Amino acid sequence: MSTFTVIHQQQRSELKMPKVTLDQWKMFHAVIEHGGYAQAADKLYKSQSTITYGIQKLQDQLGIKVLTIKGRKAVLTDAGEVLLRRSKTLLREADELERVASSLSQGWEAQINIVMDAIFPTCIVTEALNKLAEITPDTRIEFKETVLSGTNEALFDGTADLAITGTVPQGFLGEPLLNVEFQPVASPGHPLHQSGQPISLQDLKRERQLVTMDSGRKRVDSGWLGAEQRWSVNQMSIAIDQVSQGLGFAWLPVTRIRNQLEQGVLKPLVLKDGGVRFVQSYLVFKDPDQAGPGTLKLAELLTNICNEPACQKENHQA
Repeated sequence: MSTFTVIHQQQRSELKMPKVTLDQWKMFHAVIEHGGYAQAADKLYKSQSTITYGIQKLQDQLGIKVLTIKGRKAVLTDAGEVLLRRSKTLLREADELERVASSLSQGWEAQINIVMDAIFPTCIVTEALNKLAEITPDTRIEFKETVLSGTNEALFDGTADLAITGTVPQGFLGEPLLNVEFQPVASPGHPLHQSGQPISLQDLKRERQLVTMDSGRKRVDSGWLGAEQRWSVNQMSIAIDQVSQGLGFAWLPVTRIRNQLEQGVLKPLVLKDGGVRFVQSYLVFKDPDQAGPGTLKLAELLTNICNEPACQKENHQA
């Protein structure tokens, strides 16, 4: 026996093929999800006899019973419960693999889903999307503004191809985009502006603070100051409007209130300590390997715009 034959046999032994096919696992899941063999057959566009044979072969190949019939319904055995739970990961990864292949073969995506934390300048995303539209005008864009954990939830749920977030969630990689400057502001007629002296944190705590609430299911509390009076709103634009009307003060991103500052509608508060805060924003892919050319191009455009000196100056100009 030649050396090549021995190595080839060893490789075949190491690369042992699975006994059960993905199609059989899909049948197994369909029977449980839809309540029976007939229902699974309708869902998978197969005959009932094909489903029955597939499940029986699965059990024979594994040497274990995964389903039992009670009345007219297929019910999981204890072993079936374990295999159903573990095989979900297998099917999900197989689906992801097929979507990666599809993305690589189809070229430009039909649609790109973007989520952006409300702290990030909308004008930057708009500029990037305008440039992308010149390259691929037929690609649809779904753009959603979120707050705090709502951005990262979209990544975990798989509903965002690209996210701009203030925190990179566990299991993902993020590229720094822009260090966003926040300032405490109030309308010129607000009592906080009347003393003419630098304001302490205790002074702030006695006044009403306007806070943009978390859009995610976690409802993370962004009112870090602990003000005695606080109004929480679900959109930053509402907070900006209410602060402009003198209803309280707020920490707001400079780029989101540029017009109000220039028009004198809002005025920065002069604090004794900590008058400026910065939040680093990051660009995060749902899956870099699965990202299509449109998503990759959009990420490149966003990065280039944020790296322009004019953009950096605009973000930090008081």
